[in-house]
Amino acid sequence: MSKQSVDERALNRQVYERLAASLPGGKLRIIEVGAGIGTMLARLLRWGLFTQAEYVLVDEMQENIMHAEGWLRDWAAENGMHTSIPMPGTLHMADATRELTITLVQADVFDYIKTNPEPADLLIAHAFLDLLPMPASLTGLFSLLRLGGLAWLTINFDGVTTLEPVIEPALDLKIEQLYHRSMDTRPSGGDSQAGRHLFTHLARFGVQIMAAGSSDWVVHAIDGHYPVDEAYFLHFILHFFELSLSDQAELDRQTLLDWLDKRRAQVERGELVYIAHQMDFLVKLPRD
Repeated sequence: MSKQSVDERALNRQVYERLAASLPGGKLRIIEVGAGIGTMLARLLRWGLFTQAEYVLVDEMQENIMHAEGWLRDWAAENGMHTSIPMPGTLHMADATRELTITLVQADVFDYIKTNPEPADLLIAHAFLDLLPMPASLTGLFSLLRLGGLAWLTINFDGVTTLEPVIEPALDLKIEQLYHRSMDTRPSGGDSQAGRHLFTHLARFGVQIMAAGSSDWVVHAIDGHYPVDEAYFLHFILHFFELSLSDQAELDRQTLLDWLDKRRAQVERGELVYIAHQMDFLVKLPRD
């Protein structure tokens, strides 16, 4: 849950407000890709983005989809919503003012696209596009939308990772550069500057960029303690550094491990500040 609070602060409110003002009235059909266990859905219900919807939650990881149903039912109970399961893989949630049907789909997003699902009013891709081959992936993703539909594309990494305080300036810079390069060389695709590049990709695709803005992760301690359980989030980020850089020939493994030990000690002392620069977009497909 630590990432939820980090994301909540990061999401660009101007872009979100433009989304809220641009949605059509009535019952919405929404598809979220790379949706995890449904935390974005819960967030949007809390924020009051919609009151009636068919919400399709697509994630490749079976454990996420298996966990999502129970997690969403628990969240609904805690927030005064009744739930039922009309059929396997479907969850109905309602209260006096809100009603939605959630379809849980375990699939690779591009396999899901091949099933020719009913097009949506809104596509959500949260912390997802920077993991995909771009711009080739946009054709499939936007095929999930009706003509004139909206896409809310959030937390797209954009080439800046900052860890403070500095340990060794030259080593810190080298680790940051190798970390970003590991994103650019993933076999599955990815781009360490996805945020800025999306401006060009989206323009060439012919969609209208209705709003764009930064959505930086900024994690720091307050009075020596991290909010919620964000120390766990920082340890996860450092673990991802270790996974990404352990096989880098240009970086001695013991040097990396020593650096990580110092960073983890900074977390335990409430000293580490972590900043990742990212971008949010709201785009609209043409009507013809």
